[in-house]
Amino acid sequence: MAATAPSGRMPALYLGHGAPPLADDPVWPGELAAWSAELPRPTAILMISAHWEEAPLTLGATGTVPLVHDFWGFPEHYYQVRYAAPGAPHLADAVRKLLRSAGTPVQDFPDRGLDHGAYVPLVEMFPAADIPVLQISMPTLDPRELLGVGRRLAPLRDEGVLIVGSGFFTHNLSALRLPPGAGVPGWSAEFDDWGQRALEAQDVDALLDFEHKSPAGRLAHPRTEHFAPLFVTLGTAEASGDLDAGRSVIDGFWMGLAKRSVQFG
Repeated sequence: MAATAPSGRMPALYLGHGAPPLADDPVWPGELAAWSAELPRPTAILMISAHWEEAPLTLGATGTVPLVHDFWGFPEHYYQVRYAAPGAPHLADAVRKLLRSAGTPVQDFPDRGLDHGAYVPLVEMFPAADIPVLQISMPTLDPRELLGVGRRLAPLRDEGVLIVGSGFFTHNLSALRLPPGAGVPGWSAEFDDWGQRALEAQDVDALLDFEHKSPAGRLAHPRTEHFAPLFVTLGTAEASGDLDAGRSVIDGFWMGLAKRSVQFG
């Protein structure tokens, strides 16, 4: 990982964040670590996770507070994970300035730590926990509104901020394939292939209307929350003019779910 602050615009990412057992996967942690090694060192990281829906848009803790272990029924050691990254109060101020307006309030939740959609991938990508992190909520699951949020956040990339939408490219927990390696359901493979082609074509309109234009859209996403962070990332890329610089960095499947993760810029 680069040791100095970036001299140009930071990339914007959408990644599959995995469940807490991601750390035990034989392949995926290495893929995330290799990805971060190719990135310039951010001045700060702004996380938008599928696991925090709150309106109006809310800023999480700007100091180091305990993580949110927002999962149940896992072995105890997953609840012992810590990620004591510095808070990012200056980034919080910048986000308020970019997003707050007369019709768009922004609120604070100063005790809200990083949830597993944020810290699970960060542990693998930036294990030293020495980069300031701010998490913000998704105020809606409307793809078009989230695209607008991303557009307004785009200037942060020129200040060295790594904007990360954290979700899952397909996400249907009732259709998980257990044990791992048990195969990939057709709907997951079809949606992943369609999504890859839509991204390569820079077809934002198709992605916005994925429920109707994709194969098995509602099987791939019974709720939209794990696809929704992609639209924040797409909005930043669109506003920065680098939709054509998008690429898939990680692909493949985990328990039948597509872990496709993409980078713009």
